[in-house]
Amino acid sequence: MSEALRVALAGLGTVGAGVIKLLDENRELIERRAGRPIEITAVSARDRSRDRGVDLSPFAWEDDSAALAARADVDVVAELIGGSDGPALNLARDTLKAGKSFVTANKAMIAHHGLELAEMAEKAKVALKYEAAVAGGIPVIKGLREGAAANAITSVYGILNGTCNYILTEMESAGGDFSDVLAEAQALGYAEADPTFDIDGIDAAHKLAILASLSFGTALDFDSVATSGIRQVIAADIAEARALGFKVRLVGMAEANGGKLFQRVHCCLVPRKHPLAHVAGSLNAIVAQGNFVGRLFFEGAGAGEGPTASAVVADLIDVARGEYGPAFAMPFARLTTSDPVNVGERRGRAYLRFAVHDRPGVLAEITAAMRDANVSIESMIQRGGAAPSEGSDDVVHLIMVTHEGPERCVADALERLRGSQSLAGEPMLMHILDL
Repeated sequence: MSEALRVALAGLGTVGAGVIKLLDENRELIERRAGRPIEITAVSARDRSRDRGVDLSPFAWEDDSAALAARADVDVVAELIGGSDGPALNLARDTLKAGKSFVTANKAMIAHHGLELAEMAEKAKVALKYEAAVAGGIPVIKGLREGAAANAITSVYGILNGTCNYILTEMESAGGDFSDVLAEAQALGYAEADPTFDIDGIDAAHKLAILASLSFGTALDFDSVATSGIRQVIAADIAEARALGFKVRLVGMAEANGGKLFQRVHCCLVPRKHPLAHVAGSLNAIVAQGNFVGRLFFEGAGAGEGPTASAVVADLIDVARGEYGPAFAMPFARLTTSDPVNVGERRGRAYLRFAVHDRPGVLAEITAAMRDANVSIESMIQRGGAAPSEGSDDVVHLIMVTHEGPERCVADALERLRGSQSLAGEPMLMHILDL
């Protein structure tokens, strides 16, 4: 029998406990697929006394996770601590410096420091694996890095955050407003007590930056991801989208063309016939377009104990087999630097919702701003029902859908209306997904 792959596990939360359970329950199958046993030898977490539902007695305990990298009985470290910097990043650097492979579920760290870590792994001739960092149990990293390796990927986009997708699909089915559904999601454990990273699109942006680098062979560029979330979505948007033949989804989208890189996380109106419109609840889904393979569609659970642990252990199996390869599908030195695309020149249709005071001249002012900005209006609907401010006129919703045109024109129109006394709140802009 081949020698076991000896694993140190940093972080014993839900996913860490799941990794222990999976390695125990599927031990024989994993050994057959890996070609040798995979054994945990050491663990580390903040609270030694906490009951995690698994037996930790067979493993050496380190109070300081940094000590795991230096242990002689460790071949690979699996990091499940989280956070872009701090202990997780220190552990990653120490592990790679020690000439040991590193497996992580930490999308924030990879998005911010992945290039540095990839270069360190190549120099040390060890593996840097992060399947669990993007879309949980969906094997999208392996699918793009290995299965689609012969293709030029022209675009990659999808639903990258299960919390946002759960909230939006619950708003669809129940007709509730964002704040009410968010509170329900928090009560059920689908949303964190502080949901900022999820609902403001930051979590999805981390994942999108990783997918873009992997797909296009470009250097990671998280800072250029234009990011917005779902806080502004109201029940009226969901209803109007349905009436127009769409569903509202938070979509991360990246394209590379002519040395320019486009990356954006934004609420979109997705046509009902598109596969993403049928991704419900907390599921994730990613679409990649290859020049020979065509459209690839990956869907599954994007988080949770079982799916994420599955991805972590899959990476450990790769390490046990000696399947390393460059972290971003090509050697570090071959990754190119791309300038951000001028989004103003992108063409598309847009959905606009204005909360306006119901009085003469308001419609004329808004349509004049559209005209002066060269925005062509495809359809327009006025709805009542917005809550009026105390002592103000009634407030109504004015919904517009534009014809296809440059995005800069819509941005210009909204800028012309900035500070207008006709508006009772910030306009809502959602791009229409025409893919």
